Amino acid sequence: MSRARAFVFAVSLASLTVLSACSGGHEDQPKAAPQTVSGETLTVRTAPIDDIKRVGATLTTRDMGEAVARISGVLVTLNVREGDTVSKGQVIGTIQDQRLNFEASAYAATAAQAEADYNRVKTLYEKGIYAKARMEQAETALRSARAQRAAAGDLASQGLIRAPTSGKVIRADVPAGAAVMAGTSIATITAGPRVVRLQLPEQQARSLVLGQSVRLEANGLNANGTVSQIYPAIDNGQVIADITPQGLDSVLLGERVVTAISLGQRTGIKVPLSYVTTRYGLDYVRLVAANKSVSDIPVQTAPLDGQSVEILSGLRDGDTLAPYGVSK
Repeated sequence: MSRARAFVFAVSLASLTVLSACSGGHEDQPKAAPQTVSGETLTVRTAPIDDIKRVGATLTTRDMGEAVARISGVLVTLNVREGDTVSKGQVIGTIQDQRLNFEASAYAATAAQAEADYNRVKTLYEKGIYAKARMEQAETALRSARAQRAAAGDLASQGLIRAPTSGKVIRADVPAGAAVMAGTSIATITAGPRVVRLQLPEQQARSLVLGQSVRLEANGLNANGTVSQIYPAIDNGQVIADITPQGLDSVLLGERVVTAISLGQRTGIKVPLSYVTTRYGLDYVRLVAANKSVSDIPVQTAPLDGQSVEILSGLRDGDTLAPYGVSK
């Protein structure tokens, strides 16, 4: 045997010795025992679950009172601003029309003249100078003048703007000194309790029921509500419903509210949150095999009611799950 061949043989023999040693050491290490479960488990089944939809709504009041101008003229004063509380019948502004004031003054002067003429004719009639027909003529003229004076005064007094209802002013954006027409809205006042007003397509609205519970979310606040009214008319394919909220007193009127409302039922797999965990953006459940061993498998979920989720994929009927934290 040459020296070169002897060297190659020695190197090969050393390599085999090292590999054998390494292999033997690996076999000696103990294998990890499979994780098993004991105690509570859950067998999943397909069953009807509520079809929860998240729909935008608006916080408002049941009714809105509009304080409008009854005559045309200049808005001389406006005594309220947004956020003020007013009472029904309270004077909140004044509109002035000089033409109406002039007419009222003219009719007042005419009524005063008719009253003076009546008194003079009455005196002469009692002395037998004037006939009864002249007396009746003066009396008729006095009644007509008084009626015209009352009508002119009432028309001029319509420049007072009064609150149509008790509540809070949410809009008063017409500045004092502005010219307004009859029928112009000067201020908007809330009337009635707060409600969350919801609009739904008519096909979905058929599932609404009076007294139905609704979850609400507004400005970071979570609250509950109840469907208190479903309006009978359809507007552009939309049905309007009012939800009476509980716990949204600090939310401003007009603010958007997200509602989670049940619009019927569908079949699916519902699992409590204690059986689901999230790691690195993925949801997992603990699947229990026939030999009681458990393994984490990924699933796709959708939120339901805050206490459970719907399994969209990853499980089937009859699978058994273990809650997280229960193993041995």
